[in-house]
Amino acid sequence: MRAAVIGSGAWGTALALSLLANGHDTAMWSYTEQESAVLREKRENPMLPGVVFPEALTLTTDLDCAKGCGAVVLATPSFAVRSTARQLKETLDPGTPVILVSKGIEKDSSLLLHQVVEQELGELCPVVVLSGPSHAEEVGRGVPTAVVVACEDREAALLAQDLFMNRQFRIYTSPDIIGVEIGAALKNVIALCAGCCDGMGCGDNTKSMLMTRGLTEIARLGVALGARKETFAGLAGVGDLIVTCTSMHSRNRRAGILIGQGRTAQQAMAELGGAVVEGYYAAASAKELADRTGVEMPITAGAYEVLYEGGDPRQVLERLMARERRDELEVEESWI
Repeated sequence: MRAAVIGSGAWGTALALSLLANGHDTAMWSYTEQESAVLREKRENPMLPGVVFPEALTLTTDLDCAKGCGAVVLATPSFAVRSTARQLKETLDPGTPVILVSKGIEKDSSLLLHQVVEQELGELCPVVVLSGPSHAEEVGRGVPTAVVVACEDREAALLAQDLFMNRQFRIYTSPDIIGVEIGAALKNVIALCAGCCDGMGCGDNTKSMLMTRGLTEIARLGVALGARKETFAGLAGVGDLIVTCTSMHSRNRRAGILIGQGRTAQQAMAELGGAVVEGYYAAASAKELADRTGVEMPITAGAYEVLYEGGDPRQVLERLMARERRDELEVEESWI
């Protein structure tokens, strides 16, 4: 099958290599000619050092590479998803599945990214979301990994599953596109918080507490938006949360460590070389969604305070610990 990957960051590159490994005729699109030229010259992505491109990988800056494809993978940063989808509408063949692998929530609208793509494409193409515990650095090297593809259109989900699945990359399907997207976006916020704890010198107990209660918040909001609760016990929920909160591959965790050590959010992101820290943007969108739906998300609110209002992460943690007592299952009937 012919396939195109739109976006040549680390994740887009890793997925393009997976498609090639499965025998698909694959092109990878870059936003700028300068970026594409570097990839052509070095035959590797600087963000995935040592992972050499096969000669069969086509590198281009022409969005026409999406024409005539059996599937198109959209792998741009979250802030570029809308503009890129709008341009793609002019080149996509009707009915071509668009597999969205970007993670986040649109800043101004607080829409999930699959909703953004659907707004731009209308009924032209089905949109599938791919997410799960999957560092590009490991997928690119063929480290065994499992993710989930979600779409209400089962045939589109099955196509995406068949497209990527091999002995190193296991793909599960799900109809819960909202739950998978919420988990993908908001685990980055919790990873920032986990990194803050590391930067402040807290221990494993604190990080475990934040991850577990953070997952509760994510599920609470997801269910309010129409997701299935069980999704958050799966790959796109607890799976992605674990890998993002515990690994130094995670930009969100690394930024959080710097913030916990005393940098501002802006200083931390600059120190990471300007790399996109999706959790920074997702925190604002999550707070907006929580306020709109009336869902209680104290950890997310604390993250927003630190990231956008200059709050002291130590004071935020102290307030979280001092909250009134609660039942973990959040239903008084649990004692009956």
